[in-house]
Amino acid sequence: MLLIDDPAIMAEVTAMSDRYEAALMANDLDVLDALFRNAPETIRYGVGEVLYGFAEIAAFRQGRVGGSPQRRVLRRVVTTFGTDLATVNLEFQREGAARIGRQSQTWVRTDEGWKITCAHVSLMADGS
Repeated sequence: MLLIDDPAIMAEVTAMSDRYEAALMANDLDVLDALFRNAPETIRYGVGEVLYGFAEIAAFRQGRVGGSPQRRVLRRVVTTFGTDLATVNLEFQREGAARIGRQSQTWVRTDEGWKITCAHVSLMADGS
């Protein structure tokens, strides 16, 4: 039987999500790179970019002057599946912006610890 939302695993992944958010706001490229799985299968779909593989993700971050726009997290949902897989979904709002953003991440436990293997960032449209 698959254990969902084990409190100990939830705490681990929540701490990793907090670490990611702090690194994102500080534009700490070393930490951001360390949190993504270094593999060609790692994917990041951003607001304005589609990145396949760790190398493309790292190059994008290196080339983004000033880093990510500052934001505050409005809501976060962490869900764990067993001991080695989790999702983190959050809503955010960029400073000075009215639109709400969304971020989804899939985290997997590797021999090097928890890593993001898939991420998607988008901004909500004015209407659907």
